[in-house]
Amino acid sequence: MANLTDKTFEVFDTTLRDGGQSEAVGFSVEDKLQLTEALDHLGVDFIEGGWPGANPRDDAFFEAARGLTRRHARLLAFGSTMRAGNAPAEDPVLSGLVSARPDGVVIFGKAWDLHVELGLGIGLEENLDLIRESVAYLKAQVGLVLFDAEHFFDGYRADPEYALRTLDAAVAGGADRLVLCDTNGGSLPAQIGEAVDAVRTRFPDTVAGIHCHNDGGLAVANSLAAVEHGVRHVQGTLNGLGERCGNADLTAILPNLILKLGYRGGALGTAELERLTATSRLVDELANRSPQNNQPFVGQSAFAHKGGVHVSAVRKDARTYEHIAPEAVGNIRRILVSDQSGKSNIVHKLQELGLMERLEGNDAAVTQVVERVKDLEHQGYQFEGADASFELVVRRVIGDLPEYFRLVGFRVLDAKRHAGEAPESEATVMLEVGGERAHTAGSGNGPVNALDHALRKALAGFYPELREMDLVDFKVRVVSAGGGTDAAVRVLIESGDGHGNWGTVGVSANVIEASYQALVDAVTYKLAKSGRSDHLQAGDSFAERAEAGLDASR
Repeated sequence: MANLTDKTFEVFDTTLRDGGQSEAVGFSVEDKLQLTEALDHLGVDFIEGGWPGANPRDDAFFEAARGLTRRHARLLAFGSTMRAGNAPAEDPVLSGLVSARPDGVVIFGKAWDLHVELGLGIGLEENLDLIRESVAYLKAQVGLVLFDAEHFFDGYRADPEYALRTLDAAVAGGADRLVLCDTNGGSLPAQIGEAVDAVRTRFPDTVAGIHCHNDGGLAVANSLAAVEHGVRHVQGTLNGLGERCGNADLTAILPNLILKLGYRGGALGTAELERLTATSRLVDELANRSPQNNQPFVGQSAFAHKGGVHVSAVRKDARTYEHIAPEAVGNIRRILVSDQSGKSNIVHKLQELGLMERLEGNDAAVTQVVERVKDLEHQGYQFEGADASFELVVRRVIGDLPEYFRLVGFRVLDAKRHAGEAPESEATVMLEVGGERAHTAGSGNGPVNALDHALRKALAGFYPELREMDLVDFKVRVVSAGGGTDAAVRVLIESGDGHGNWGTVGVSANVIEASYQALVDAVTYKLAKSGRSDHLQAGDSFAERAEAGLDASR
């Protein structure tokens, strides 16, 4: 089987081609070039770049990809067997594959008699001729040819001998790999194993591959079953992207094969696996998708612990509730703080934030923090995405947070003067710092943005570091009222200053009030992390400093 040993397998990534067929996903040429470099860096053996001749974007990609320097991965072009009645050299699909000048080609042919007679409308023997002649022509022109036996498992269940004869034809043409496709995604692991056994018996000297879709939710399980039955070439996409329910997810297949079953990819071992989470998130970013938090291995919640009993056990030995070390796939452990938190959660979070030294030996303070967090979460607060607000809660409980300013009042106006014009938003705030008061105003793209501008303009003269701040993201969620809480709206704000980002939260029955709470926490956290311990710098009056803040922000 080529240079593959019993514990070595090939990794074939089709994110750029099959993954690009996901609903609402469309990779640009630049996206595909960036992903090609990332996949090569990860250590995959083959990258399926697209179907040259099918659209201008794939043609442009293969042309641009010639300028990439790859360390290991081979770039393959995808297409079909030639049309009935065509000569190989005159077939536009085969010509397009050759013209793209890839490192190899992948062509699919029909392995299910139903598709041959109904889909292609030709005889079964003619289909075998198309497969053999297409593979032979591409083998002579390109060198490396992989044959995708489309609908192989459905075909094998319908007519085992004919499905195997399609592979005979590909081998006769010189195919380097026989890839068995569960195209409809409905097979079960036992069915995969039975068919793979028959293929391995009939073709012991040709590398067999597996390509599964996830319509039955079993693409990863089916791929692992195929490997256990002798397949050594594994195809899939990162994050399971693909048409309908997606393809087999390599972010689950690879760690299971490498960490659980002891296999190694050609250039992808335990060291390369540590890049998996970062590569997964790059794919989601370029696909303009929100990462799936509960995705195995690479999801943000894959190693997140919330229940107090779990956290207590994990702190003693992570193996109690983690099947692998998160670092093995480039992920991290997260301890969540919520109304389900026990003392262990809080202690771990305090250690993580560098606050535990302030509470050493003060069990009463830790208990106070636990009770305060539970009370706030009962009101509708959520600290899982708001570490900055959590830190401020702790510092307020232990009396370690200066009062940098005090709100006297604010007003927000939103006006739409004409039907064809955008609304205008303006906010005014009255703050007290050092015993003096002043009004400041700000406008913005919406009421929250205006309020943010007004607040920071008022304070920038006193605290110049606030000029570095920006509002990065803003989320609103309606939370259920009841159970003794009046909370109706939760606002999560992400702020940044060029050195890092932090999250804060506010809750109120009024979205503007909730936003203000989150904004105040964001500003307060910035001042606290800047090392501010003073309430107010000596010198100029509040009005002079507020005016300086306004001028600096104009």
